[in-house]
Amino acid sequence: MTIYAVAERARVSIATVSRVLKGSSVVTESTRQKVLDAVQELEYTPSGAARSLAERRHHTLGLVLPELGGPYYAELLAGFETKAAELRQGVMLVIAKAEGHGGDAIRALATRVDGIAFLGRDVERVRRSGKKLVLIAADSLPGVEVISTENIAGARRLTEHLLAHGRTRLLFVGDPDAAHDVRERYEGFVLAHHDRGLEPAQPVLAPFRESDGQAVAERLIAGDLEADALVCGNDELALAIMARLLGAGVDVPRDIAVVGWDDVMTARYVRPGLTTVRQPVRDVGALAADRLFHLVTGSAKAPERHVLPTEVVIRGSCGCTRTPSADPEPDLYPIPTPHPSKVRSR
Repeated sequence: MTIYAVAERARVSIATVSRVLKGSSVVTESTRQKVLDAVQELEYTPSGAARSLAERRHHTLGLVLPELGGPYYAELLAGFETKAAELRQGVMLVIAKAEGHGGDAIRALATRVDGIAFLGRDVERVRRSGKKLVLIAADSLPGVEVISTENIAGARRLTEHLLAHGRTRLLFVGDPDAAHDVRERYEGFVLAHHDRGLEPAQPVLAPFRESDGQAVAERLIAGDLEADALVCGNDELALAIMARLLGAGVDVPRDIAVVGWDDVMTARYVRPGLTTVRQPVRDVGALAADRLFHLVTGSAKAPERHVLPTEVVIRGSCGCTRTPSADPEPDLYPIPTPHPSKVRSR
């Protein structure tokens, strides 16, 4: 059935049928009901392609991620897709693993979506697409919406906590040049040392993969690295390091304390429980979809920077004494979100 059949059955114009289907308020109630009755009788389903062509919209939001491995990206995608579904928007996902290698995929994506949420480093390539844009975990850019979580204060408090335990040889594991979030976490690590008049060690460069965590653990076991505490850039690194150390007979946390970032589900069930920082990853994905939709539809104001709060989660891997039954309900230390004026100037 076509819109022409509906118009003929309801004895109205095609334009009137279109207005009713779009929810226009300029149609009288009696006319609206005639059209809806005709739609039901004929079992008419509007063509999504035709509607998109007429409205010059795809009703689809694009999401570009560097990969899908690990719980972080799964949570982010789940939040994005759930909110998009609530807004009756489709989602198209592109994985652009290596910088410069996702250009063709991003260009193709731009022809099929109304806007793009992007997590990665090749921001300029996405900006050139001309689509409405939301950046995730990125530096501020003039005229671009950015959504991230608080990193500096959380990493500072986490590092201070280890120093308060009497740890004196702390190492940060992660690559600050790899991503905005990692750079801020290392910044918090550095600030906590400076607060005590200490000079922080250079970071141990490691991507956020399980195998790289195991490699760092091997260096510790072999004596190539010396530390009594590790501040890891994410939980995947922390859990991999901790598992390998424990397997080699190293006592965690007595010999080496290990802390992470993300508070993935596994963090609460390993022994010792992993001290970490909880960030609302699913909320980041949902907010990205919501803000992108409102930018596309024109209902949002000027692009903004949003920083969602985090909280330090204290379990046993930092050296705190906790019973196994208490680990699933750890001590929580909320990290306040920076004042908006400070966020914009960062």
